[in-house]
Amino acid sequence: MRIGVLGAGRIGSFHARTLAAAGDVGELVIADADPARATSLAASLAGSRAASPAEVRTAASAQEVLAASDAVVIATATAAHAELITRAARAGLPVFCEKPVALDPAGTRAALREAGAAGILLQIGFQRRFDAGFRAAREALRAGALGRVHTIRCVNSDAEPPPASFVPLSGGLIRDCMVHDVDTLRWLTGREVVEVYARGSNGGAAFFREAGDVDTAAALLTLDDGTLATATATRYNGAGYDVRMELSGERDQWVVGLAGRTPVTSAEPDGPAAPERPWPGFLERFADAYRAELAAFVRAVRGEAENPCPGEEGLRALLVAEACELSRRENRPVRVAEVG
Repeated sequence: MRIGVLGAGRIGSFHARTLAAAGDVGELVIADADPARATSLAASLAGSRAASPAEVRTAASAQEVLAASDAVVIATATAAHAELITRAARAGLPVFCEKPVALDPAGTRAALREAGAAGILLQIGFQRRFDAGFRAAREALRAGALGRVHTIRCVNSDAEPPPASFVPLSGGLIRDCMVHDVDTLRWLTGREVVEVYARGSNGGAAFFREAGDVDTAAALLTLDDGTLATATATRYNGAGYDVRMELSGERDQWVVGLAGRTPVTSAEPDGPAAPERPWPGFLERFADAYRAELAAFVRAVRGEAENPCPGEEGLRALLVAEACELSRRENRPVRVAEVG
């Protein structure tokens, strides 16, 4: 199989290394808005034949990648996602695209229409669906081990803020980070979020405020069966990268993400101390999940499995994030149907 990778930044490089090491990928074609970055990545992969059995080369443009590939992985800047999905769809290529499809519902729906009209496979990169802890919690909940779940608490904390240049292009903290919690809530429970109430604050760098964003946010989300969920997100968690979810039910209580590298310190005399090696970032925390989602994409392209995260899932999560943004700006509860 020949797979094109569009984007050679942090996540694009990770995906390229994963695919280059896959035994069923024969050729990898890489392009980036910065040609030097694509060349550097290709050279590093080609220089390690043991880790990268696939042939690796660069292309001068996205069009060249599409023409040379059987499937494409989109890991570019967010603003380019919808256009590249459209171009890949018109070329008849299966697509794996990092979230989001687009920064707004209208752009998302337009790209999904293109994918649907072409009949292509479009998988969205919500990697937590492939994390061992989240999958185990989903199975326990679906099996009834927790009984009726009444409360869910989500934590999503970056160890340090992103570069100032990233913020205006990211869609903001809620659309960029908290949207993962929204997707995980929906996927894990099988329920829909019907109403939200969100707040945000800025206590850090001025560039968040200047971009109309916040560096910390919290939301109360009501699911369609009455379950209450809270989600918090911040760009400033100096202890380390922290993603957790607590599910409280009538029979039991489970927590995802509580392990040896979770950046928390117990205040209890006999509680655990801070970890020696806390998670530094999302790539390290979810490395196995990222590899698993790409393996699932390859299987789906080959017709050996169903699409584990169709493009419509990206739209549903985005609509909840949009409702949270509206709630934050207008300081009021918002029904998701208002933005749908």
